Amino acid sequence: MPKVSEDHLAARRSQILDGARRCFAEYGYDGATVRRLEEVTGLSRGAIFHHFKDKDGLFLALAHEDATRMADVVAHEGLVQVMRDMLAQPDQFDWLGTRLEIARRLRNDPDFRRSWSQRSAELTEATMARLARQKSAGRLRDDVPTDVLIGYLDLVLDGLVARIASGHAGENLSAVLDLVEESVRRRD
Repeated sequence: MPKVSEDHLAARRSQILDGARRCFAEYGYDGATVRRLEEVTGLSRGAIFHHFKDKDGLFLALAHEDATRMADVVAHEGLVQVMRDMLAQPDQFDWLGTRLEIARRLRNDPDFRRSWSQRSAELTEATMARLARQKSAGRLRDDVPTDVLIGYLDLVLDGLVARIASGHAGENLSAVLDLVEESVRRRD
């Protein structure tokens, strides 16, 4: 039997995650059946589940990958920039559907909640580090604890995701983000 290169395995895994992201975004977790996953990835269930234990493992890997990408942007440009990017190019953010599905599953699935809490720390850490650097540089309010700022920005992000997902991405949301950004900046 011929050996498969690591590059080939990584490319196949990426192909599966990209297709699964579209499938979960369009159909939700429950509607993303194995048959639909096969259709959207162009691969058999055997090929898909060679890389992932089961559908839940696939979804968790996808959610973790999306959180990692988001954490990278947050670390360099901030959470408000992530939101601005989402407004400017909503079609580039297939993970919006993933984020909505994560929120639903966090509410309804205790096993998922446990697994996700272990994996979501990366985004929180990136946000905390970015806010700490901004506070040290004198750019952020110092009268509000960092964890409160994170809660506030997460709340705004969740609201923005819900607005975009419901088709209301236009009306003044850029101005709202200006207000959010101004509200966390240090007042001189």
